[in-house]
Amino acid sequence: MTPAKPRPIPRPKAPSPASLAAHATHPVKVPVVEKITPEQIAAASAFGAVDGDQVVVIEGETRTPVGPATGDEPISAYAKSFIELAAAVERFHARLVGAELSPKDIDDALTSLRSSLETPTVVGNLAALRARFGIVEAEANEVAEKVRAERAAAREEAAKAREVIVTQAEELAAKPAAQVHWKNDTARMRELLDEWKEAQRTGARMAKEAERALWKRFTHARSAFEKARKAHFAQLDKENSSVAGAKEQLVATAEALATSTDWDSTARQFKQLMDQWRNAGRGRRSVDDALWARFQAAQEAFFTARRAVAEQEEQALAGNLPAKEAALKDAEALLPIKDLRAAKRDLRVIQDRFDGAGEVPRADAQRLVRRMSAVEKAIREADQSAWTTRNPEIEARASGAAAQLHAAIAELEQQLAEAKAAKNTRKVKEFTEALAARKAWLKQIEAVAK
Repeated sequence: MTPAKPRPIPRPKAPSPASLAAHATHPVKVPVVEKITPEQIAAASAFGAVDGDQVVVIEGETRTPVGPATGDEPISAYAKSFIELAAAVERFHARLVGAELSPKDIDDALTSLRSSLETPTVVGNLAALRARFGIVEAEANEVAEKVRAERAAAREEAAKAREVIVTQAEELAAKPAAQVHWKNDTARMRELLDEWKEAQRTGARMAKEAERALWKRFTHARSAFEKARKAHFAQLDKENSSVAGAKEQLVATAEALATSTDWDSTARQFKQLMDQWRNAGRGRRSVDDALWARFQAAQEAFFTARRAVAEQEEQALAGNLPAKEAALKDAEALLPIKDLRAAKRDLRVIQDRFDGAGEVPRADAQRLVRRMSAVEKAIREADQSAWTTRNPEIEARASGAAAQLHAAIAELEQQLAEAKAAKNTRKVKEFTEALAARKAWLKQIEAVAK
């Protein structure tokens, strides 16, 4: 088929190089509006023509078909498409400046726009639009590279943050059982999982392989920790059960002894039970506390009863105290000894009265016995001293014994003074009694010497 001869049409004046440069430097001024003005269509149509049944776009000396010529104004549709293409470039640039696009979005948009300009289906100042697109494309590539670098840095930081989480989890899992604080470390492991989820939700996306590898390590650490935790508490439950059984037996024994009236023997048994309780170890706190409350109640019941009986006995024994005190007063009246034989005779009678008065409260018994012993000792020593006067060998040593007693008395007086200064009542009483006894001995020795 022979092609139709094109109709002669007036050739538009080709744009000057200066005009092209100006359009390349400055954006094609096509407002992003719904309505395209006739002036915009006319300016774009100046770069088109109809050759036969085709609309061509004119670029210098080159005429490139862009599509079939249809309708009364066949170039207008292609001019509108050009205006829309120019607007698309500017919209892309606006989004680029606003940093709304990802590197992939930028690459896809550049590919689409580049294809539309390389194989045009529009009529307009393609040279200026291509120049403008070149500027936008260079800027877009810079933005894409910047975003890629920022994302790479963010991914690296995200990987570091995840590595810290994983490392801490692995450290918790690797702790020796004796060093694990199960409550705190279990809570920390849960916090690490929450930190991982938060980093995954809000942080930069990581490479899938890297994230998968870190997650595998993290889950392995958590599983190992959980396995150790379960083993620990299973063993603890076993030990707690053993401790609870041992303490249950101790409590049963204590409760059986709570009503015993064999005071001394039972008190010793309670002491032994307490030692066994301490050595039984610690069990579950709630169980331990309940068992201890029962043990303590049984112990308190026994000792309360013992104290009550002791108090009753003390009150009953208090009635013997006046007779005991009277006998002791008569005994102490024998000192200093004037007649040794009479003193020995009277002391035997007084001792019978003292013993016959019966028991007294424990707090008074020791005090009274100590005072009576002092009198007995003084008379005994006086008797021994008198015997020495009839022994020539011992009599020869009397003067030496007196010297020793003088030295002992001087030392006791010094100790008594110090005890009084220190306000030590017990020592004051002890030194006073010892001093009185030694003075009595000295008096007897000196009497023998005369």
